[in-house]
Amino acid sequence: MDEALRNGLMAQADQRISEAIGRNYSGLRAFIRKRVADQSDAEDILQDVFYELVETYRMMKPVEQVTAWLFRVARNRITDLFRRKTREAPAAEPVVTEEGEELRLEDLLPSPDAGPDAAYARTLLVDALDEALEELPAEQREVFIAHELMGYSFKELSEQSGIPVNTLLSRKHYAVLHLRDRLQSVYEEFLTH
Repeated sequence: MDEALRNGLMAQADQRISEAIGRNYSGLRAFIRKRVADQSDAEDILQDVFYELVETYRMMKPVEQVTAWLFRVARNRITDLFRRKTREAPAAEPVVTEEGEELRLEDLLPSPDAGPDAAYARTLLVDALDEALEELPAEQREVFIAHELMGYSFKELSEQSGIPVNTLLSRKHYAVLHLRDRLQSVYEEFLTH
């Protein structure tokens, strides 16, 4: 390829990248911050997403639907972060209802080892979980994500936020009840098909 043509294509790519970042920065940042409790992790994910966009253009693979692509990459990075934190963190403390029942996220999802149908159901439920999390009041969503997905203990959350442990437990309890109700209906719908 001619050097002048290559430089022209690189300049066009740089312009597209700059425009994409300008258009999507604040929305993508808000999307990530809503799902990632730790601000430095959220900023790292944001930078990774834009770095991947730059690398994709540098390999001369322009992205057709840039906004959708950015959000898909962000969602994948968030999922990777949650998986990594879940592996690193000890099992989350269960929330105990007034009836003495323990509520844990893993109890809401089918086992990933239970075969392809269960894996498909798990995917549907994770998507439904994401939607249901959006429906929660912010304080319930934040406690649920920080405790259940990121592995923070209630004591750590209380120390960081200044909110009493019992208040955090209550918020998570209501979040889990809402999520259980929403995920149960999706799970039952899957089983009837």
